[in-house]
Amino acid sequence: MSEAMKELGQHIEGRRADCVIAWDVSYGELNIDVAPANIVGFVEFLKTDPTCRFSTLVDITAVDYPDRPKRFDVVYHFLSMYQNQRIRLRLSVREEEMVPSIISVHPSANWFEREVFDMFGILFSGHPDLRRLLTDYGFRGFPLRKDFPTTGYTEVRYDEEQKRVVYEPVSLVQEYRQFDFMSPWEGADYILPGDEKSEEGAK
Repeated sequence: MSEAMKELGQHIEGRRADCVIAWDVSYGELNIDVAPANIVGFVEFLKTDPTCRFSTLVDITAVDYPDRPKRFDVVYHFLSMYQNQRIRLRLSVREEEMVPSIISVHPSANWFEREVFDMFGILFSGHPDLRRLLTDYGFRGFPLRKDFPTTGYTEVRYDEEQKRVVYEPVSLVQEYRQFDFMSPWEGADYILPGDEKSEEGAK
């Protein structure tokens, strides 16, 4: 399978050297780095080229690297049911940079791009309806960014007295949390809450 992926990578690079920044095969999967400005034409090529025929958009997601100048990687996964192959595209973009929407090639990208916008704050130019998809109206921040606090900024609950949903600022702080990053199954030398009885029974 890796040899077939290498041949596919060479074919794609040979046909669209203007789009391919770099490519590699790892764990039997083909990964291609693409310049954001070329993404729409490149995706259309992957869909129509007889050797590729990546006609199914599986997913669009992103990864946050806060310390990099190009903070985000936008990641696309495609499937060719005709060739029984998968491909991953990766774009590196700055926080304020817009990514061209691929809805004109894959209409199913609509909700994927909205989800990436909602979770990471990445903007897609040419999207017909780029608004939040998973979070509530008036939500602040982008939950999958590394600098988003685990408690969030706002607590939402139903108030029985007011008979409506109310929004309140979260008053929790992160400092009260203590993490030792150790699994209780890997030789921890302390007794977890609730395990005291079993420990006594073993004596």
